[in-house]
Amino acid sequence: MKTASLLIAFLLLQTINAQEITKDNTGISIDVIIDNITNNNGKVLLSLNTEETFMKGKGIMNLQSEIENGKIHVTFNNVPPGKYAILALHDANDNKRMDFDTSGMPMESYGMSNNEMSYGPPQFSDASFTVGKENLSFNIRF
Repeated sequence: MKTASLLIAFLLLQTINAQEITKDNTGISIDVIIDNITNNNGKVLLSLNTEETFMKGKGIMNLQSEIENGKIHVTFNNVPPGKYAILALHDANDNKRMDFDTSGMPMESYGMSNNEMSYGPPQFSDASFTVGKENLSFNIRF
């Protein structure tokens, strides 16, 4: 009986903590789907960035995913409210970085939130979005 009481108390504490996370907006998730990957070689590397970390090599949250049938689906969890941008790279040779040809052009596919693909390097202002109280979903195109 004592064990059952302790178990119920523990479960109640977990429920209260989960509710507090939701109230504080730290339980927001961002789903990312990429479904036009040309092959299953390597992995897809994704980074969630603030303006300060954008294009600096590593975001505030980083994920990687195996590719199955030219697709991935990943989720950034517990994202606090704020302004962010997502960068994604198909690291086909699995060397954990983007490869460039001799003229400086990327040799591997990449994309970003909002799917803005202008000439030149990606810009935070083109890729940025705001996290508030609702979960978000992006379909990034390479």
